[in-house]
Amino acid sequence: MKRLSSWTLAGALAVAAVATLAGCMASGGGGKGASVNASAAEKVYVKPGEHDAYYAFLSGGHHGNVYVYGIPSCRHITTIPVFTPEPAVGYGHDEESKAMLGGYTWGDAHHPGLSETDGDYDGRWLFINDMPNARIARIDLADFKTKQIFGPIPNLSAAHACPFPTPNTEYVFAASRFSVPVPNRLVKVEDYATEFKGIIAGIKVDPKSGEMKMGFEILMPPFDYDLADAGKGPSMGYEFFTCYNSEMAHDSLEVKASQAEMDYVAAVDWKAAQAAVDAGKATMINGAPVLDPAKVPGIVYLVPVPKSPHGVDVNPTGEYICCSGKLQAEVSVYSFAKLKAAIDAKKFDGDKMGVPTIRYDDVLEAKVPVGLGPLHTQFDDKGNAYTSLFLDSQIAKWKVGPPWNVIDKIDVYYSIGHLMASEGDTRHPTGEYVVALDKLSKDRYLNVGPTHPEAAQLIDLRGPKMQLLYDFPTYLEPHYAQMIRASKLHPFTVYPLEKNQKPGNIKRAEDARIERHGNRVDVYGLVVRTHFTPDIVRVNQGDEVYFHWTNLEQDDDIAHGFGINWSNCNMQIEPGETRTMHWTAEKVGINPFYCSNFCSALHQEMQGYIEIHPKGAPVSSLQRPDPRQVAEIDALLAKR
Repeated sequence: MKRLSSWTLAGALAVAAVATLAGCMASGGGGKGASVNASAAEKVYVKPGEHDAYYAFLSGGHHGNVYVYGIPSCRHITTIPVFTPEPAVGYGHDEESKAMLGGYTWGDAHHPGLSETDGDYDGRWLFINDMPNARIARIDLADFKTKQIFGPIPNLSAAHACPFPTPNTEYVFAASRFSVPVPNRLVKVEDYATEFKGIIAGIKVDPKSGEMKMGFEILMPPFDYDLADAGKGPSMGYEFFTCYNSEMAHDSLEVKASQAEMDYVAAVDWKAAQAAVDAGKATMINGAPVLDPAKVPGIVYLVPVPKSPHGVDVNPTGEYICCSGKLQAEVSVYSFAKLKAAIDAKKFDGDKMGVPTIRYDDVLEAKVPVGLGPLHTQFDDKGNAYTSLFLDSQIAKWKVGPPWNVIDKIDVYYSIGHLMASEGDTRHPTGEYVVALDKLSKDRYLNVGPTHPEAAQLIDLRGPKMQLLYDFPTYLEPHYAQMIRASKLHPFTVYPLEKNQKPGNIKRAEDARIERHGNRVDVYGLVVRTHFTPDIVRVNQGDEVYFHWTNLEQDDDIAHGFGINWSNCNMQIEPGETRTMHWTAEKVGINPFYCSNFCSALHQEMQGYIEIHPKGAPVSSLQRPDPRQVAEIDALLAKR
């Protein structure tokens, strides 16, 4: 009987396992959209070889880069180098990206902003700010590479409220967290209230290329400008910015900047601002056209917001502007219709340094009692909003519209900052997921010493109650994030050789060569499985050597590396790409180089040597590979 019972138990367990697997298969896994009634494990499960339903782009904070995750699996897919050198791929080490970084080796990346068309994510570009250095980067989502870094933006100190694109990506914005004198000069910090200014900058974006250039700047009172969001629908044409420190304190802000009952949200009419610049009403300061609202009315307005606001978020219809005061237990919801009516009627309640103020009660639509420490709000497709509560460590779900009530709350772990809903910043959120970006992880993961990972938590929004599905750690330190349907992105995996027009490119082995001009040496070479052409380079001590390598591969996932021994030189060359690396020949002798990125079974054999001859020793000014080697490479390429 005991033996029979054992087999019966084993059989029952096997049946249960099969049933669980069948249920998992029936649900299709997370990538296919598991049933609302499925288990948490089934909802995040993405079968091997299948893909997630969403891309999530998380800012890297003081890491300076962007992290890419798949949702709902929460798998980290890649890190996009942006403001910080990344040696694995050579970003910041090759000549092109080094020039783009402009000498900076650090950035503090806070707020990713996906490009939009008609208020919805379009999958073309991702913008992100470098807060302390007042820069904005544009990442091309065709290849997930940083293509432009704009800035430092003149006159602007610390671009925190940035970039927050407009509904058709006409502009990205930046506003100063730290006010400074404009133009910057030495004054007494104690004269902060009279000598310092805030700046709101509108940066134009080319609709075809995404190239950024200066549009306009607006002089503002010396408040601390925090976050922003663009109007949409009826509020299209406005950009909204929260600001705190309306007390204009210059020291001990943790006390002195929290005294007033009200701070402000600034409403910028960006079309009117650009029209004023075009009409010649701006003053050029440090190369930027700057508008003074005291002299150019009708471009910006201030609306009071209770107690140190952080987030400002426009609902999907564009009717309401939701502002969260960190020291208030409510979200203040403003009606854009009421705001516009007050502006049109010039119903102002004085001004702040030339910026008209509008009475709180004249634009307020509702106050929603969400809980303690409200920071940031996102939206779903059913008329609901989700607000992060830092002090309560919760997310509050509430109804946008009468009765303006809280419907549900969920605990998160711990001290949530921002949250990210699926397409939750757009006109058409999908209402499937929200991710809590928690500031503290404490005991949620394996102990790795004093530096804890950041915490993120995936929450299902599809049922009547929010459901916590999954915890996943992130590296330091995501502030803000956005999530887009994977179906909207179509990145290519190979750079077509026929379109490669980069300087230094060659596409035939017979064009490989080494040219000398004074003490500058240019190496024009090819990389292909599994050979460098040329693989012997002769230079003199003190030469400045520029290696221009073109990867002739046209197969997916066959990148090559180029690393030089005893140096800081390493880079990855993608299929069809040309990249340039600078190296100085410092010491007489032999320097090996090799492929640092695994490429094939003969990866170990892919190497070469640099002969460094004494300074002044005879070295040919034009070197070419051995003709037999050229013929071998040509024969190899002919077979592909």
